[in-house]
Amino acid sequence: QVQLVESGGGLVQAGGSLRLSCAASGHTDSTYVMGWFRRAPGQKREFVGCIRWSAVTTIYAESVEGRFTISRDNAKNTVYLQMNNLKPEDTAVYYCATADYLATTQDAYNYWGQGTQVTVDS
Repeated sequence: QVQLVESGGGLVQAGGSLRLSCAASGHTDSTYVMGWFRRAPGQKREFVGCIRWSAVTTIYAESVEGRFTISRDNAKNTVYLQMNNLKPEDTAVYYCATADYLATTQDAYNYWGQGTQVTVDS
């Protein structure tokens, strides 16, 4: 079992920045890949980005490429999502999740956090 806890969400003005954290505990050797997803109001949950735990390999959704950056601190078992130049359409609940391989689809991810709300005010 892996437990994931997201934090860092909140309300921010358009153009602002936020950094989300995802702390993993439990059998963290299963957290080979950490991914971020989001669900906007009335929308399906969508892929944001992911990072391989043991190497600096990342994949981003086109909608966030160049604005969002994923990083990780292996010593702290924590993954970060730095979000810059936020737009109102980035408003969503953001989730982190773990997978065994790099993937952009939800069905590849086996453990999920509870989510943290990000609201971008125009």
